[in-house]
Amino acid sequence: MKSLVTIAAAAALLAGCSAAAEPDPSDRNRVVIEDFATLFYERRDVRAAFEKHVAPDYIQHNPGIADGREAAIEALEPMFSRKGARFEVKRILVDDDLAALHLFGQGDPATRGAAVADFYRLENGKIVEHWDVLQPMPETSANEHPMF
Repeated sequence: MKSLVTIAAAAALLAGCSAAAEPDPSDRNRVVIEDFATLFYERRDVRAAFEKHVAPDYIQHNPGIADGREAAIEALEPMFSRKGARFEVKRILVDDDLAALHLFGQGDPATRGAAVADFYRLENGKIVEHWDVLQPMPETSANEHPMF
């Protein structure tokens, strides 16, 4: 009987250890989002970022872009490949299957650019859904630290 108790205790301990060894979903998704951000915003390689990290049936909530990974690539490549375009990620937040990126975006160097908040939902290591909010950079500000 003592050996059955020992075996049961060992099995429970091992089960607890394997559960603790599972990576946290936020940690896994942070790795995906950080690599996506590097490819997309920093290197401006839209196709590489989307083919590597975005599901083909990607859901897009920006009313100016159709659903689907390929539709997003076609809509975003011209802006991201424009000479002088700039995208600077200021912060990345990840909570379970959701990620938010706060960034400065200037797709057209003739404009002041905008503060952008991109929200992504991930599933099984892929970005499956996107929302965004844009706020144009003002010409003047009532304080010394607007937007960022």
